[in-house]
Amino acid sequence: MVLGLLLLACTTYHPLPLTSETVEQALVPPAPEVLHVQAKTLHHPILRPIEFDERDGLSPKEAAVLAVLANPGLRAIRDQRAIAEGQVLQAGLLPNPRLVYFMSFPTGQFSPGTVTEFGGWLTWDIRTVITRAARMDAAAAHAAAVDVGVAWQEWQVAQAAKLSTYRLWTLNAQATLAEELAQLLEQNVAQLRRALQMGLITALELSAAETANNIAHANVLEFKKLSRQEQIVLNRHLGLPSERRIPLHKNIELPTRIEMPPMDQLLQDLEEHRLDLVGLRHGYGSQEATVRAAILSQFNNIQLGFLDVRDVGNYYRPGFQVWTDIPIFDRNQGNIVSERATRQKLFDEYVSRVFQARNDIATLLVGIRWLNDQVRNAQEAKPILTRLVDKLRSALSGGQATVVLYYTALIDLTAKRIQILALQQQLVDAMIALELATGLYELDGPVTVPEVSTLPRLGVTP
Repeated sequence: MVLGLLLLACTTYHPLPLTSETVEQALVPPAPEVLHVQAKTLHHPILRPIEFDERDGLSPKEAAVLAVLANPGLRAIRDQRAIAEGQVLQAGLLPNPRLVYFMSFPTGQFSPGTVTEFGGWLTWDIRTVITRAARMDAAAAHAAAVDVGVAWQEWQVAQAAKLSTYRLWTLNAQATLAEELAQLLEQNVAQLRRALQMGLITALELSAAETANNIAHANVLEFKKLSRQEQIVLNRHLGLPSERRIPLHKNIELPTRIEMPPMDQLLQDLEEHRLDLVGLRHGYGSQEATVRAAILSQFNNIQLGFLDVRDVGNYYRPGFQVWTDIPIFDRNQGNIVSERATRQKLFDEYVSRVFQARNDIATLLVGIRWLNDQVRNAQEAKPILTRLVDKLRSALSGGQATVVLYYTALIDLTAKRIQILALQQQLVDAMIALELATGLYELDGPVTVPEVSTLPRLGVTP
């Protein structure tokens, strides 16, 4: 009866089939109405909830939140939380007692009054109780590290989707400029062919115009190819089919200059903003508890038991027993050395990650200052080329300039506008990279510490 009740309390098996149908069902993106609710109620240490509305096009911030909500790759990462929770549960369980029952039948010649011998004993391992608290601390700290690690990877996916949105908008804008130029050059070639028939230009001038026209159309095709590839990249981040085309928000603006906070301000509380560093500290705390559990495990393995036996002489002999190992050879020395070395490795890895983060921030600041100057120089050259095109257009109508000279200036102006867009996109790349390096939601926004529980900073060498 007891055995039957225990079996009823056990967890039952439920299959999870891996078939084409279940895979396709899992790949279906969430419904828009579901995303609207989830976007408004999003709870994340860094990301902030937003009002999601797909009718006005996708903005970079909306793409970041949508990627966290719908990216299929994050599901497997979040499953680590359930695994860690199971490990916490298992670490807190006490060992089962061991019940042994035996019965022996006397055979051969035996004295009168001999009976069947039977009995049993109940034992329980005590050493697991000694290490239970340390094992629970290790599992809880590991679960916290996993939770923060999941949030850090969600943040990286969100930033990747945000960056991909900016890049797609830039490529579409560059493709539009290249297409406008290609149409003008195609009209120019048609005019020059008529001019050649009238003997107004040479064949060399027509050949130069046709070459520029071919290059312009090749640039259009290249930008369209890059735009389509970037659309697929964005769809992958958002968990959408590759053939889906998402309209972007019309008011997306690329920065012309990024005003950077001082280096000291960016480094202030860096170890609290960077979720990967917070996760490493939790991992270090887990390993600290693991070292403590390994040291506690060097004590003798003690088992207590109670027995009740009826021997062949029909005597009942209740009592208790104690089993213990004699720690002569194995005192868990190898595991203790290994766990201490692992703790030292985690400490050194944390120090290395902090050092790398500080250097990454310094490098990005230098690059952003250089890009600010490059964008400024390119924008200063744009009005000069614009005035040149206007003057050549006026001179062309008066017969004081050639068509080739005018279209050469027009090509230079379009190339400069495309270059400015490319430099502005590089500024966006650097800005998002700096947000990742600092763990800040916005560089020009209020500085807030992520809402995660943290362990004390590693201040002393173990």
